[in-house]
Amino acid sequence: MVDLKLYDSLSRSVRVFEPLSAGPVGIYSCGPTVYARQHLGNMRPYVFADLLRRALISAGYAVKHVINITDVGHLTSDADEGADKVELAASRAQTSALAITELYTALFQADLARLSVLSPDVWAKASAHIPEQIAMIEQLEARGFTYKTADGLYFDASRAPHYGELSGLRASAEHSRVSASQNGKRNLADFALWKFSASEGPRRQLEWASPWGVGFPGWHIECSAMASKYLGDQFEIHTGGIDHIAVHHSNEIAQAEHALGVRPWVKYWMHGAWLTMEGAKIAKSAGLAPNLDDLHAIGVSAPAFRYYFMTAHYRSALDLSLEALRAAETGFERLSYFVEQHVEEPLAELAAAAQAEWRRQFYDALYDDLDAPRALAVLWCILADASLATGERARLIAELGAVLGLHWKTNRTVQASPEALQLVEARERARAERDFAKADALRAELSSRGFAIEDSPEGPLLRRAR
Repeated sequence: MVDLKLYDSLSRSVRVFEPLSAGPVGIYSCGPTVYARQHLGNMRPYVFADLLRRALISAGYAVKHVINITDVGHLTSDADEGADKVELAASRAQTSALAITELYTALFQADLARLSVLSPDVWAKASAHIPEQIAMIEQLEARGFTYKTADGLYFDASRAPHYGELSGLRASAEHSRVSASQNGKRNLADFALWKFSASEGPRRQLEWASPWGVGFPGWHIECSAMASKYLGDQFEIHTGGIDHIAVHHSNEIAQAEHALGVRPWVKYWMHGAWLTMEGAKIAKSAGLAPNLDDLHAIGVSAPAFRYYFMTAHYRSALDLSLEALRAAETGFERLSYFVEQHVEEPLAELAAAAQAEWRRQFYDALYDDLDAPRALAVLWCILADASLATGERARLIAELGAVLGLHWKTNRTVQASPEALQLVEARERARAERDFAKADALRAELSSRGFAIEDSPEGPLLRRAR
């Protein structure tokens, strides 16, 4: 196997990847809370996890990837306060919690497919794994890590000597936004494992019987229980956004290691930086939550948006701007156009050494902590390499681009308005009637609407104008 170097958030260092066993590499990626449409910032952690998975596969590893769906237990505050986000969304929409979670899970999965994110081996839904979560809480209870309050069963962080190593906060006040006395919590860093149903107010839709009373699981226990069910008591890689480090992932580690009696529970922790807009984190709570449909409306395709993600290292903040998106669309279009025009050309097979060198440079970048910007730059160098025939360059760009999840032919045609399609049909009729002046006028009209038209043996191809 090649040396694949990855940044581990726990050790705060770049480490050479070494699997735990000869079996598939286990990757668990924290999934969304499905109470609303996922915005553009939400997409970045999954494109990063997908790039990691593709890099491992290219390096010769089998991979088992799990993404969870949080459809219960995530409260409006990470500090175990407020309403359940799914229940609140269902109440506002005057529908069932199941209808809310099914709708937004389907939209999330469809958006990932548009971004060429490989489907995980397991979609783990929190509400379908209540027995596993109860069993893990029982293990913690048997080992003396829990205590009961008026509103739930809590994990006692003071009993966990290594709590907070991931964040460096060491069970400090920064782990919680409520005082230790609120809700009967003993320590600021303690967190809910099981919440009891409220005795007053509207009845919850999602609740279950447990040894501690009717209620629902805490947000953190879900991931620990599901990851261990599908990947074992110890596995290789856990991914998420940097916002998960201080609370969610610190809590996952504490409860999993003490319930299962293992250390480390996860060998490598990997976190992606935020996508920002004008320097601020994109967040639904701030009313700043554009999604892939919003990009499509301004002529930026989902494949070009994935290309845009590749222009920055996954651990570097990336700021969203129309100028940057337009540049990404242009760059993606240019490479895509070159591949589409030349990929079928006969190969000269005279430059094997040059191709091998470009592959080496590409994989050197990719295996250096997933340095996608440097790998992407190699594709542009290949495009400019006149020592290679155009067919060789096109096939090499297509081959290596696919490792980054960039599939050029997905952008061959575009969705256009009915009016634009009518103009295309009218132009075809004019050409058939040899009225070339009218055909040229219709091409100009399409251009004024932002489209370019290309004539091919298969018929006219409509593109966004570069």
